Parts: sequence; structure tokens; C-alpha cells
Amino acid sequence: MPTWLGEFEQLVLFAVVQLEPAAYGAPIGALIEERTGRSVSSGALYTTLERLERRGLVGSTWGEPTPERGGKRKRYYTIRPAGREALSRSWQAMRALARGAAPKLERP
Repeated sequence: MPTWLGEFEQLVLFAVVQLEPAAYGAPIGALIEERTGRSVSSGALYTTLERLERRGLVGSTWGEPTPERGGKRKRYYTIRPAGREALSRSWQAMRALARGAAPKLERP
């Protein structure tokens, strides 16, 4: 059974793919905000990342503590094969549907 993604899950996965291997919370949220103009709360972002990890679509590893973060470690995310497949399937479906809708959206 295919895994389907919600809109925000798609945005998060697209950001992870683009930022790997340096994909962690702050840059993921910043990239989504920059490219979509959509405000991203850290709570929504981390809840989504945790859900994607539970579903086996992303993996995470902890980095080393850094002085600039007060000794805190960053949690880095990578897309797993199942996540790549789900994102590709969602993207293909969106493109297929958009082909028929795009001309109608461009009309005044």
C-alpha cells in the first residue's frame, strides 16, 4: 500500500532532500519559509519530522555538541528510500493533475 503525504510533509521532505547532509531544524524551516512564504513554527516542523521518522520516511542522527549552541547537539535528518519513493510519487501525481489545471489557473 503506497504511503501518501500531506502538503506540509511534502514541503519538509523537499527541504530535507535539498539540504542534505546538513538538514536540521532551523535550515529546514528557513528554506520552507523562503521558498513558499509560509510561516513555519518549530513545533509543527519537529512534530512533522518525528512523524516522518516513525513512518520510516526520514532518519536522523545527532551531531556533536557545539559551543555556539551552548553545548547542544544538532539533529540531522536524511531522507530514506521509502521517503524518496513517497515524495516522488506525490510529485508525479501533482504534476499530472497540474497539467490539466494550469491553463485554467492562468485565466483571469
